[in-house]
Amino acid sequence: MFENNDQLLPPLPAVVTEPTLEHMLRHFEVEQFLIEEAALLDQGKFQDWLALFAEDVRYWMPIRRTMTTKDTARQFTRPGQMAFIDDDHAMLAMRVRRLKTGYAWAEDPPSRVRRLVTNIRITAATEDEIEVHSNFYTHRVRLEKEEDTWVGHRQDRLRRVDGALKIRQRAIFIESTVLQSPNLSNFF
Repeated sequence: MFENNDQLLPPLPAVVTEPTLEHMLRHFEVEQFLIEEAALLDQGKFQDWLALFAEDVRYWMPIRRTMTTKDTARQFTRPGQMAFIDDDHAMLAMRVRRLKTGYAWAEDPPSRVRRLVTNIRITAATEDEIEVHSNFYTHRVRLEKEEDTWVGHRQDRLRRVDGALKIRQRAIFIESTVLQSPNLSNFF
């Protein structure tokens, strides 16, 4: 699932990308799910956003390093090494609760954030799980002068739970090697 061939979960079988009705309906469902997820975050509905995650989720953003051409396979840290974010459901829930306390100084007053999700591709699937790759653009404005932009791609593992999609795993790959933002208080 991950670019550097480190797996957090066993691989799923690749999907055939023939334009069958079943494939188009599954793609539409996944696309709408990711668009709705971004809308919940943009609207500050963090508790509703958290409900989109499976209880055994892993939400991970590795550190990117600048490497020579021959070493590009090692440009991202691997699972178990240093990461910008490496959260489970309990940590995500704590981050969401903290935003409501009034003591999350990095988000009080709240940032104005807009998220764009694009190039959504289903790369593997079983009856119960779907592997999805997508690109994202996140723009945050805070106070009068703070402005941050993050661009990258995500690799998600979605699981069907009681008929609804849940995020089982998310790996977030930022294009930047140095983050200019004073904090990472937002979600991707």
